[in-house]
Amino acid sequence: MSVLGIDEITYGADDLPACRRFFLDWGLHLVEEQAGRLVFETLNGCRVIVAATSRPDLPAAIEDGPTLREVVWGVESDADLASYAGRIGGLPGFVEQGHHGNRRIGCTDPNGLAVRLQVTRKRDVQIRGASYNTWNRKDRIDEASPAYERATPIEVGHVVFFVKDVLACERFYIDHFGFAASDRYPNRGTFLRCAPDGGHHDMFLLQRPTRDAGLNHVAFTVRDIHEVFGGGMHVARCGWDTQLGPGRHPISSAYFWYFRNPAGALVEYYADEDQLTAGWQPREFEPGPTVFAEWAIDGGLDGNTRRQKGAATSDGKFITDKRS
Repeated sequence: MSVLGIDEITYGADDLPACRRFFLDWGLHLVEEQAGRLVFETLNGCRVIVAATSRPDLPAAIEDGPTLREVVWGVESDADLASYAGRIGGLPGFVEQGHHGNRRIGCTDPNGLAVRLQVTRKRDVQIRGASYNTWNRKDRIDEASPAYERATPIEVGHVVFFVKDVLACERFYIDHFGFAASDRYPNRGTFLRCAPDGGHHDMFLLQRPTRDAGLNHVAFTVRDIHEVFGGGMHVARCGWDTQLGPGRHPISSAYFWYFRNPAGALVEYYADEDQLTAGWQPREFEPGPTVFAEWAIDGGLDGNTRRQKGAATSDGKFITDKRS
């Protein structure tokens, strides 16, 4: 029994028209639209809900302004849901919602966030990413790597929060939901995965010196590094601002591109994270620029010129042509 991953997230936001444009440009599918509420889906059915902050049915916010209000995690079966209900039944904010086949349970984590569980509603999808050739392994023969004009995210892969007490939050998710620690910044940050076998992290908890709660970013999984690039350049062409990227994280090994999000904080495209097992031993790191990024482009790429924003490029057909 283990949590499978993120099934749904809900933002509380003020400018829903901007959020609508942004998430459509991001590559999500709009499946429901009503006054004060937008529902998007990724390829595998993971839901992203954006609701007006004025709606009374939204869980309490952990910070001022647009931000994430709720994270719903998926489990495999009703039996698993019942087992988790036994674990969290006495915790602050415990709720039971819906009925058989549409049931949720949940509570409030030590950071004040609404946390929910449901039997997963995500669907299996058959998706092929790029094959790679290295010096000693040739997986791509007589075949070019793909290039993408835009991204179509597969799922919400992880969430990152600023927390008031990183040790309390780490123990909460490990003790009550069976998460496993992947790596740590001692007493500052913890990377958690839902189960011993899985991707490097489904959640990252980061305690700032101010010990305030907030959202850092939501990350969307795409096929491969080429979709990180193609998706990022499309979003840039649409006029949205890069926060940082593209780049690569030494911790988790993933390629990334972060954009500012009108629904709150940042969103990330990422691909090629480390896959871990129960045999993995958490490492400890001191925070620093070289730990966060092996390399990264500040300000992003221009989606039209395919160069760093503001960089000059040739106006000829070939890069070797002289500029007129």
